[in-house]
Amino acid sequence: MIPSSQTQRVTLRDIARRLKVTHTTVSRALRDSPQISPALREKVRRTANELGYRPDPMLAALAHYRHASTNGPICSELAWINVWPNPKELRKRREFDLYWKGAFAEAERCGFRLEEFTPDKDMSMARLKQIFRTRNIHGLLLPPKAPDLIPDWGDFPWNEFCVVRFGSSLKHPGTHLVASDQMSDGVIAFDNIRNLGYRRVGLVTSQIHSKNPVRFAAGYLLGNLKVPEAERMPPLILSQASGREDEKALLAWLKNARPDAIFSDLPSLREMLGNVGYRVPRDVAIAALSVLDGNADAGIDQNSEEIGRVAVQVLVSLINRNERGLPKVRHEILIEGRWVDGSSMPPKKKVLPVAPKNP
Repeated sequence: MIPSSQTQRVTLRDIARRLKVTHTTVSRALRDSPQISPALREKVRRTANELGYRPDPMLAALAHYRHASTNGPICSELAWINVWPNPKELRKRREFDLYWKGAFAEAERCGFRLEEFTPDKDMSMARLKQIFRTRNIHGLLLPPKAPDLIPDWGDFPWNEFCVVRFGSSLKHPGTHLVASDQMSDGVIAFDNIRNLGYRRVGLVTSQIHSKNPVRFAAGYLLGNLKVPEAERMPPLILSQASGREDEKALLAWLKNARPDAIFSDLPSLREMLGNVGYRVPRDVAIAALSVLDGNADAGIDQNSEEIGRVAVQVLVSLINRNERGLPKVRHEILIEGRWVDGSSMPPKKKVLPVAPKNP
């Protein structure tokens, strides 16, 4: 008779005796190991539920410690798939380069080696699939895509791999993702700009440079709700189809909205302001969504290296649980950035009230 769950914990061996299999088979089945047939995996899960089996959290923690000790030996590989037309351009973006560095360091700490793969005419996705199978690579990282690129994944068998994306620029495959918390960053930036003494804080973004500017713009708009209505202004969303037309729109917005500070994700903003006769920071101060790539030294540090580290932590956890393929419920892990002071947005000098002269 199987012990009651109220008096004694049901073990893997109890389930194994009921099914007349080994406890190792039960363990593998509960971890969805492909070594166990789908029918037997389902039978083991059903029996475990009937008997009231619950994993022992202390034993699970010990097993995890044994398999993921700090600075463990390299035991397997993870793949970083770079589909940029010119692969070298990806890591010229300082944010993305730190994704790689954080991911590489965390992979080594967890006992993995991270290797970059660059599909092209000489290495198709079909060929890549065979390489991964041959080298027993189960974990894949998908960095952000190049602007305007729609990757052709063909019939790549995502169901065979554990996959994590960076950011939301890649819409397919629909895997778990790790990204910067741009909405929170927008609020952080707005509050810090106000604390520096600026009162008319504008937002400039574009339809092309940021296909989905909603998140950080939403943070900016949330910040705007905290200030008097007279100090609010509409954001400027440029088309970037024509530099001349964008500069004309920018100049009209500057004259109408009269911002004393601008928050933006456009690296070209500083040059555009110069072209229409505005000096930074004398005429208008600027802060960037990314101080690494935004051509302004004030703004948000998105903690990109941490994003890389967390992406690997999520991927390794998927591998340990053997959770392959596209999830039914997609998870997003958002990493909050931090404000960085800089010369492009110095503290604004406060004008002291002039005392009336004695008559």
